[in-house]
Order: sequence, then structure tokens, then C-alpha cells
Amino acid sequence: MRKFKGTGVAIVTPFKDDSAVDYNALGRVVDYVISGGVNYIVVMGTTGEASTLSREEKKSVLLYVKGKAAGKVPLVVGIGGNNTAEVISSIRDMDLSSVDGILSVAPYYNKPSQNGIFQHFKAISESSPLPVIIYNVPGRTSCNITSDTCLRLAHECKNIVAVKEASGDIAHIMRIIKGKPEDFLVISGDDMLTLPVMAAGGAGVISVLANAYPAECSTLVNHLMKNDYEAARKIQLQLIEKTELCFADGNPSGVKAFLSLMNICGNNLRLPLVPVNQAVYSRIQKAVEEK
Repeated sequence: MRKFKGTGVAIVTPFKDDSAVDYNALGRVVDYVISGGVNYIVVMGTTGEASTLSREEKKSVLLYVKGKAAGKVPLVVGIGGNNTAEVISSIRDMDLSSVDGILSVAPYYNKPSQNGIFQHFKAISESSPLPVIIYNVPGRTSCNITSDTCLRLAHECKNIVAVKEASGDIAHIMRIIKGKPEDFLVISGDDMLTLPVMAAGGAGVISVLANAYPAECSTLVNHLMKNDYEAARKIQLQLIEKTELCFADGNPSGVKAFLSLMNICGNNLRLPLVPVNQAVYSRIQKAVEEK
């Protein structure tokens, strides 16, 4: 599970002005984050606007990123949803060669019971040829994976190897860290909480900000992995404003604004997402200029 320790980056999916996938820009994003020192890449997560990609586009995006990342960093692919059978079908339909793991979000909208959540992930883990990272982000899903359910999955489903925790609840996260199997990883899903989660025993972060600032995010995590909290604290505090701006008018709208100002990819999103408002864009522009 060393592959999923350190700095993961949930990369954006760049689009052209006509909303087609911009593969040249996608290549620049992949090259940029790898050169910045990230430990692994997550493709087609929330930040990658996976919910607006067709199944064929998802196959093409994954194939392209595999080619760019091969032999350089491990790769995790997002395959999740609120229809368990469809998630399993997508896993079976995807070419997962050269992929190291699957990130699967808690089932949204249906609002299942905790046993329903457990059975959903148990079925996915039994069908997946790759290790599974479950993703708890109740602010998006209206469905919280409780610490008890997470620990039940960690202990009973050997193919579930980690949780990406974006609940924002440190006490909840610490309960998971306290009760988890030794080799089960707790990964921060919130850039702002990288330091406290790792200080409590977390294994790293799956970052949004690292799309735009991979070197800074990687250095922060590397300090934390060495228990150098003073150096890490300085970087975490320096990144506060940029982190806030990433989410001030929605994700990935914020980080795409950063990347467009850095000439890495265009500031294009697929509906229902739209670019950040002008006030936020001006603040992001100022942050990029100040470096």
C-alpha cells in the first residue's frame, strides 16, 4: 500500500472551447504534477468532472493518462456511483491494466442506510481486480460513511485498503485511525486538513491544490512524513489563501482558473459547472502573480 502514501493529486480533465476533452492540455497537467513531485495521480475523480464524461470518454482519458504516467507514478482511477450494479459493470468494462487502484465514492442521492453503504462497497470490493479506496465526502453525497462502517469495511473487506476522508470531522477521522488495521490507510481528502490528518496518523492527501502547486503540496507532505511539523506548518499556513480560493466558487472551477492563468489548460468546464465569478477570478489572478 506504499503506492497510496504521500501526495496524490486528483487531476482535472481539461476541455476545449467546444467542450471536447483537450488531450494536449491533459498531457501538460500530467507532466506538470509529476515534475512537481507528486507520489501518485487520481484520474476521473470529482475534480476530473467524471460525472460529465461518457463511458467512452472515460476509457479514452484513462488510456491517455496511463500512457503519460507509465513508469513514473502509480495511477488510481475513479469509478463510483449510486447504482452498485452499474459501478461493477464499469469496473469490468474498463481496461485497468497499468492501473494501481480504484477510488469509489459513497453512493449519493439514494441516502442508503449504513448497512446499505457497507453492502455497496463489499460488492464493489469483491468485483474489483484492484485495491479499492473508499471516498467519504458527505458534503457532496449527503451520505456519510460513519467511522463504525468504515472500520467494518476495513476489517472485513481485505480488498478495501484505504479511505479518502473529506468529512472535515477530525474526531471522526481520528476514530478511524485508532481502530483501523495496521495496513489500512487514512488519506486526507481536504487540502486544508493535510497537516492535522497526517499529524493524527494519516498517510497523506489526495489533493486538488496540487494540480496548480504540486511542488509546494509535495514538500508539505514530505515534511509531515518525516514528522517535521514546524516546516510543514509554515507551508500549510502559506497555502491557506490559495486553498480557500480553489473552493471559493466551486471545485474544479477554482483550480481550473489557477491552471488557465498558468497557461496549463483552458478555463473550460462542462455544465452544470461554470467558471468562477469575476471577483474570485481576480483574486486568483492576484495570487498567481504574487506566487
